Amino acid sequence: MSKARLPAIRITYCTQCQWLLRAGWMAQELLSTFGTDLGEVTLVPGTGGIFTISCNDVLVWDRKRDGGFPDAAKLKQLVRDVIDPDRDLGHADRKAKS
Repeated sequence: MSKARLPAIRITYCTQCQWLLRAGWMAQELLSTFGTDLGEVTLVPGTGGIFTISCNDVLVWDRKRDGGFPDAAKLKQLVRDVIDPDRDLGHADRKAKS
């Protein structure tokens, strides 16, 4: 990936619902998979049951719209599809196809 403008992930989570740990875990999963191909992963506190994940201002997951929370493999695929569609995610891709 070009170092000029690396992707930015934004995870907005509800503090009233105590979703900080869930947001942090998802951030860790993305950082473990994409590493230095990401420019930043930001956790943003919110209220009202919000849990959204965006990549470069593209909404990839909304708890209310999508019905709950993504599993790690699904989240990685959604982010990959925005930042590097040709990237092979290895076991995460194979599991989803079976």
